[in-house]
Amino acid sequence: MKNTSPEPTNLQEELLLFFKAMADANRLKIIGLLASQSLSVEQMAAMLKLRPSTVSNHLAFLSHVGLVSARAEGYYNMYSLEQDHLQAMARRLLAHETLPAMAGNVDQSAYERKVVADFSLPDGRLKTIPAQRKKLEAVLHHIIKSFQPGVHYSEKEVNEILARFHADTATLRRELVGNRLLNRQGGGGDYWRVTEAEKPSE
Repeated sequence: MKNTSPEPTNLQEELLLFFKAMADANRLKIIGLLASQSLSVEQMAAMLKLRPSTVSNHLAFLSHVGLVSARAEGYYNMYSLEQDHLQAMARRLLAHETLPAMAGNVDQSAYERKVVADFSLPDGRLKTIPAQRKKLEAVLHHIIKSFQPGVHYSEKEVNEILARFHADTATLRRELVGNRLLNRQGGGGDYWRVTEAEKPSE
């Protein structure tokens, strides 16, 4: 009779269980042995030079995760690797869209807010334009929010908005354009905020 995998609570917990199952040398050896044949606890204990109780504990965990199943054969339980389940789990949990979801509860804008706060005066103006690239990008992402999507601005209007943040409007304007946050046309006479559709694909 097959052991069933636990009811998944959420993807993160399932991923942690999967990696925990793989994060033990003896469990990996058991998976390797069962990948080619079905074995009893006593057989694996002898092969791995472990106590049968230790092997049983590892098998219980692997069964809990759904990687191993058991069937009665005479006086013994014979264990087999659920290879289809292992491959399906690996494909699903390690899919390109799955891993970023693990950071779903993380405040990814915290760094940007900290940088802006560190470089800003109480009135919102910048103490200085950051020289470090990552910090400059954080400040630029903050500044671009002052430009309305879909609205076109003259260079004079752009400078008036940028002057609220720093007197060196030329540097801010150049950096916004260079970082593809602000677009321009006609030699700089027409500016607009870059939309997601206009951003180059990675």
